[in-house]
Amino acid sequence: MTARTAPWPGVPDDEDTPVRPAAADEAALRARLAQAADVCDAPDVVLAVSRNGRRTVHSGGTAKPPDVPREELRYEIGSASKTFTALLLARLIRRGVLTGAEPAAACLDPGRPPDRDPVTLAHLITHTSGLPALPADFVRRGLPAWRTNPYARYPAGRLTDAFLRHRPRHRPGTRWHYSNYGVSVLGHAVAAATRTSWDDLVDGQVLRALGLSGTALRAEGPGTDAVGHRKDGRTPVPAFDAGGFQAAGAVRSTPHDLLTFLEAHLDPARSPAAGALRAVRVPVLRRGLGHRHVHTVGWFRHPTDGGPMYFHSGATLGQQAFLGFRPDTGTALAAVCSRRFRARDPFIATAYALLAE
Repeated sequence: MTARTAPWPGVPDDEDTPVRPAAADEAALRARLAQAADVCDAPDVVLAVSRNGRRTVHSGGTAKPPDVPREELRYEIGSASKTFTALLLARLIRRGVLTGAEPAAACLDPGRPPDRDPVTLAHLITHTSGLPALPADFVRRGLPAWRTNPYARYPAGRLTDAFLRHRPRHRPGTRWHYSNYGVSVLGHAVAAATRTSWDDLVDGQVLRALGLSGTALRAEGPGTDAVGHRKDGRTPVPAFDAGGFQAAGAVRSTPHDLLTFLEAHLDPARSPAAGALRAVRVPVLRRGLGHRHVHTVGWFRHPTDGGPMYFHSGATLGQQAFLGFRPDTGTALAAVCSRRFRARDPFIATAYALLAE
């Protein structure tokens, strides 16, 4: 179990050096992260915190440490990938390449007669498209690989064909329903509208723009990517293959890259994507009793005593992730672990609590 923190400038590495208040705060944070990692109960856990640009990273877990330090590996972030997709769409809109009002069906099939109430790109990214969480035939198609890689059995062509045949139960824009299906369709529609592959869009508009060299859309193998595990925390699972659902869950990244991504959201002015980073923090809808649930284009937003905090979680068949940031305290948190979500799993709740403290 290791904890790594950037050295304090001007403080010698000497046991006799008096403990200053800031150093005491740092020690308390390291202890808190170590405690949280133990609670997460996963083979590999990395909790990475940035406070006003200063980083503290703690890694631990129940498994033997891998040959490559845990904090240097890439982790599958599952649905937290949607925050990357949201930023990409916001950048394209800010640059005038798209408006967000484009009908997705027209992007995918330009010769198609227009729908009376079309599903737009904005509907898809905000989960107001009227689409279900997954296509109707997803379970049947994925069942033979349900414990390994069901998404890999549902390629892009099948996903877009299913969308073009689907008729939403509700008029787009009237109800919120979380949908991996919808955000995945968005990815293909944006790629078709811009005539650019999804990989190239993400690489050019997000990864290179923010300097995320440790982030990718596919696994490379041992030494680069963390190995996920089943619910038992012992049985390894294959690397996640998103199939046609890339825009909804394909991103894998190192904890330090995830902090860089979150720090850009905390301080947009220092980024070439400043306008888009500001845009994805703006509330776009409210739902639930008393409209208490607030959403931006890519983030869930909850209130705190000092101001809003933004977050998104994600999971694959063997890993979990939590990303969040708080402008009021200048804090960002990237948490990852290598155990599949299970009933009463402590990981997401523990990460959320860390950010909310």
